[in-house]
Amino acid sequence: MSWQEGAAVKLEAVIRLAREQGASDIHLEGDMPLALRVRGALRLVGDAIPAAALLAMARDLIGDSEWSEFLVRGSHDESRTVEGQRCRINLLRSARGVGFAIRLLSSSQATLKKLNLHPDLRRLVESPHGLVLVCGPTGVGKTSTLAALLQEINLHEARHIITVESPIEYALVPRQSFIRQREVGRDTPSFAQALVDALREDPDVLMVGEMREPEVMRLTLNAAETGHLVLATVHSASTGEALQRVVSAFPPEIQGAVCNQLADCLVGVVCQRLRYRADLGIRVPECEVLMASTQVKSLVRQGFFYKLPSAIETGGADGSWTFTRYGEWLGRKTDWHLPSAAEEAPAEPPAAPVPRLSVPPPVRRPEPLPRPSVPKPKRATREASSSPPPPAEEGVFVIQEEKDLTDILRELERGDTGSEE
Repeated sequence: MSWQEGAAVKLEAVIRLAREQGASDIHLEGDMPLALRVRGALRLVGDAIPAAALLAMARDLIGDSEWSEFLVRGSHDESRTVEGQRCRINLLRSARGVGFAIRLLSSSQATLKKLNLHPDLRRLVESPHGLVLVCGPTGVGKTSTLAALLQEINLHEARHIITVESPIEYALVPRQSFIRQREVGRDTPSFAQALVDALREDPDVLMVGEMREPEVMRLTLNAAETGHLVLATVHSASTGEALQRVVSAFPPEIQGAVCNQLADCLVGVVCQRLRYRADLGIRVPECEVLMASTQVKSLVRQGFFYKLPSAIETGGADGSWTFTRYGEWLGRKTDWHLPSAAEEAPAEPPAAPVPRLSVPPPVRRPEPLPRPSVPKPKRATREASSSPPPPAEEGVFVIQEEKDLTDILRELERGDTGSEE
């Protein structure tokens, strides 16, 4: 594909090309060719794209209202449907101007069967409370696995599910469960604030899209300890490393307490990677599964994470899987699910973007109705009034308005003198 200098680059055309090539990710950078990730390998396509064309496309995508925020922050995340394809879009500033990193998402509802995952993973969400971690490198489908586990709950149980994501990748359709999905930046300012709010919203299941900051990890552990089932993702290469990374995020003086807390609430850890099957033409997840048996909880409590691989080797009866044993199961598997065009098509037209919440102007109180004005009687002056005032009744002393205090005292003295006589 050739890009002419000064010509507009349409995001729709880029998405259409990526779908035709079977790509999972798109990378755009100024004055560089389009890069597509197909079956895990990066492939350059076409000529270099002018940096000015990407800048114009980025401004059109973000909008003038949020452009100044993007210039200050240097990045922008959102999810939207383009050409019938749901996408997760990350915009970034770089030395060449503005760049794009786009992930093409599946439009179908993810399940364990559709993702070709082992059905025993269903045991992870059978517990009413605890912590389930899904880990692995970037781009191996951790969010897809979480969506599949949530869908297993949604199809079989009536629970209140709250997800906190940045951005929302899978739009879950409620079946038996009541589902709320919140997007960081649009519906809540941060993961930490969303977790604090969620504990007041009567949830049964919480899903945390990213668990990177120590405060988010602390709130996640507290939620798992207080009677909620919490599912979260961690970037790591093995199940033991995922647990060690959670503990290492805290100061050394409290890591022992964190180990105890983690051992008490742990349900299981899944570490996955993708392996391409040439005979099927798809990439399938290969997993290492650590179930929280009594032995595993004891090792976590003592901080002996280096002994967890041997616990996985001997924990087959508890539901644990090594990468090798899981690969052998994949070799025996025959009922593969192959994605079809009908599944990838959107089930409904894309919804309009949700507007950001704005503070309404203060309500003005209605002004009180004016009271009817009663005309005051005119005060008679000495010049204007020629008629003498009416005589006062006996025993009643009348004070004229024009008199001062001295005149009043004199009249009182006269009255007292007259009465004595």
